[in-house]
Amino acid sequence: MSTIQEEEELIEKPYDWGLFKRFLGYMHPHRPVVLILVLVMLAGITIDLAAPFLIRMAIDGPVAAKDVDGLKRLAGFFFILVLLSGTLKAAQHYISNLAGQRILFDLRIQVFARLQHLPISYYDKTPVGRLLTRVTGDVENLAELFTSGLVGMLGNLLSLVLIVIAMIIIDPTMTLLTMAVMPLAILMTIQFRLHARKTYRAARRSIAAVTAYLNECLSGIKTIQAFNRQESCMQRFDEGAALYRTRSIHAGYIYSFFWPGIELITTMAVALVLWQGGNGILAKTTTFGSFIAFWYLVRKFFEPIQELAEKYNILQAAMASAERIFEILDAPTSPAPEKPDAPPEARGAIEFQNVSFSYDGNTPVLKNVSFTVKPGETVALVGYTGAGKTSVLSLLLRLYELQEGRILVDGVDVRDWDPRTLRKRFGMVFQDVFLFSGTVEENVRLGRTLTREHLDSAAKLVNADRVLNRLPERWSHQLQERGASISSGERQLLSFARALAGEPSVLILDEATANIDAETEGLIQDALERILVERTSIVVAHRLSTVRKADKILMFHKGELREEGSHEELVAQQGLYEKLHRLQFPNGKN
Repeated sequence: MSTIQEEEELIEKPYDWGLFKRFLGYMHPHRPVVLILVLVMLAGITIDLAAPFLIRMAIDGPVAAKDVDGLKRLAGFFFILVLLSGTLKAAQHYISNLAGQRILFDLRIQVFARLQHLPISYYDKTPVGRLLTRVTGDVENLAELFTSGLVGMLGNLLSLVLIVIAMIIIDPTMTLLTMAVMPLAILMTIQFRLHARKTYRAARRSIAAVTAYLNECLSGIKTIQAFNRQESCMQRFDEGAALYRTRSIHAGYIYSFFWPGIELITTMAVALVLWQGGNGILAKTTTFGSFIAFWYLVRKFFEPIQELAEKYNILQAAMASAERIFEILDAPTSPAPEKPDAPPEARGAIEFQNVSFSYDGNTPVLKNVSFTVKPGETVALVGYTGAGKTSVLSLLLRLYELQEGRILVDGVDVRDWDPRTLRKRFGMVFQDVFLFSGTVEENVRLGRTLTREHLDSAAKLVNADRVLNRLPERWSHQLQERGASISSGERQLLSFARALAGEPSVLILDEATANIDAETEGLIQDALERILVERTSIVVAHRLSTVRKADKILMFHKGELREEGSHEELVAQQGLYEKLHRLQFPNGKN
């Protein structure tokens, strides 16, 4: 049995400074907030480190002299420091989260905008589930890089520097003894970093694979239940979940050694301080207040070291996420002319001139195709599956970039059009109708500036008003995802209204009546007789009964335009079209 497939992680180059510097560029618009954050952080660390000096002052002063009033004053001052330190820490967390979320917003909007403009060929090679992970999980990792990683690491480094300075001020000798155990702490941190990277990398791959498989199962739950595949799917999910469990336990195993190890090194440092400080107190070279203050600082000294090891894991995940996200942002979009010419008058004239095309650069799907569509003409594209009909439409809409030849729309090469302007000339009705969650009006309008009267007119023209009359709230009726709350025929009627609402000069119907019932097809055929009048139309169909009235039929076969003419002319030629016609209508009737 096949197992859940894991995605290979891009984590071999954790310190790609080019990626890191590029990420820092997203902080540039938020410099004032970041500057305030750094100042608040520095102030908080400084005030926090004032505590041991205050303790030393209290022990060596009022406590030693039995000065109750002086002790009260210092205790009150200490209480104020604690309140101020807590306030600054709260402010630091709020400001870092504020800046992080602003950066996260900018990045996520930029990634989504890029995805909107990437060519369809990009989606042919990239699974949608993986892209969802990019926009959600990977962007969150970069936000965590700022809020927990970058800010935290900066805070830890500042703390280490200021703590060492404070230790030197209090007692240089005990500071040297404390530094003597640092090689052990550094060695243990490096070993933890190396092993933690491998284990957490494996655990992330496991949970990502389990999540992807869960999404696949939920999307195909109807098929799973219809074919009684519950047990098989459960077994695959169980295997993936068990692997994630094992890897997570291994990660916890590494942690179980690291934290006690650091604690052991901390205890060794404290023991050295106790030995040196005790001797200093006995020899009267060290005050008791200095010993207690230094003891406090030693305990504080190892906290940022432990946290820096944690931040390394965040940096690892963030660098891999940055590489993935910037890969999307760097993916080329469909090229557009810098200064496109003013769009010509909308006539609906189309011309293919020696067009050849391949999706993968090796296998041709169109070979030297040439034809013309006159304004107001209805042209049908027919042929067996894989003949290249849909590829013709994709190139015409510039969903894919042309490789050889030219395609002219109203006399202008499609490569000289702005893609958005070009596509406004077309109204598309596809076999697989996609409706978004939202109101019926939003799905027909699709962000265009159209009046309600305009929408009503388009709906009536294509018989979609029958759908509206059935819905309790008509245009305001809320549709579920993919229009699941209405029938496939009703979805198709709404897609016709959507196409006609923009008053296109060219109407494209790609197998628009392939998956609907006879009653809905009758309504659509009735509508087509009205909407195809004096409008350029390109119709793709397998069923020849839907195209026999076309002004011109183009017969495609293995990527080549083999025959061209009216229905009667092509039948009389007794070629490929006549053979296809005979297969569909063996008794000669249609």
